[in-house]
Amino acid sequence: MKGLRVSWFNRAKRKVETTQKKAVPDGLWTKCDFCTEILFTKELEKELWVCSKCGNHFMISTDEYIEILCDEGSFSETHTGLTSGDPLKFKDLKKYPDRVREYGKKTGREDAVITGNCRIEERDVVLAVMDFSYMGGSMGSVVGEKISRAAQDALRAQRPLIVVSRSGGARMQESIFSLMQMAKTSAMLSKLTEARVPYISILTNPTTGGVTASFASLGDIIIAEPRALIGFAGARVIKQTIGQDLPEGFQRSEFLLEHGMVDMIQPRSELRAAVSGVLDYMCEHVQATEQEGTDDTESPAVS
Repeated sequence: MKGLRVSWFNRAKRKVETTQKKAVPDGLWTKCDFCTEILFTKELEKELWVCSKCGNHFMISTDEYIEILCDEGSFSETHTGLTSGDPLKFKDLKKYPDRVREYGKKTGREDAVITGNCRIEERDVVLAVMDFSYMGGSMGSVVGEKISRAAQDALRAQRPLIVVSRSGGARMQESIFSLMQMAKTSAMLSKLTEARVPYISILTNPTTGGVTASFASLGDIIIAEPRALIGFAGARVIKQTIGQDLPEGFQRSEFLLEHGMVDMIQPRSELRAAVSGVLDYMCEHVQATEQEGTDDTESPAVS
């Protein structure tokens, strides 16, 4: 247009100052898998890795479960030095011994479970915590042996046994040897039942396969974390087998609680208090029952 003067923006002439883009450190933010909320990682850690918006429980390490459950500094590891053999000479993409060494270096663990003695609210207990970062928490001969030994420790010392399960099931590289651990651990736990030694099973996300079908489901009290995936076979396999549509969320903690497969659901922040309360009740009940049995023996009934 006539008489219109156009003045183009010129960064150099106007002396506009520029600043370099600041890099955002890795791991500063974490996205929730359930609600997609972007969470400040440090705050998420303070909340024990539980989403403040939807309550989703992120997976945490074995050491963090020990810290949550045990009195500070009370955990003492037991049954170390056990490593998997290779009775089947199994090889997939790698030889089984090579895979075992690889996961050992990666996780710093000898296998997919750690056992030990500890105290929970000043009560002595035997604790076993599975490690999902070691081959998906799969149960091989070492896992079965260490769970069985932990049960033996609880039996000898007359201390409650607590097992925190996180597993993809039996370890395929050990085939029948891994499946035998189901019977082995179940047999040892039956001895705890006979001796009236409390056993609490804690199911976290995920607990599946042969672990679910054995010691994870045999607790006197079964506690699950919210929204934990719990089941034997995958949903697709079950659907193909029975030829029917499955209820929504049928392998989650809430569905299993509704149908009597677990006894309670406890958020991570209340897990220690819940375990302590259950132990108080169970141990007092056992003592009272034993006392009644002693009184009945000493004082025969009058006919």
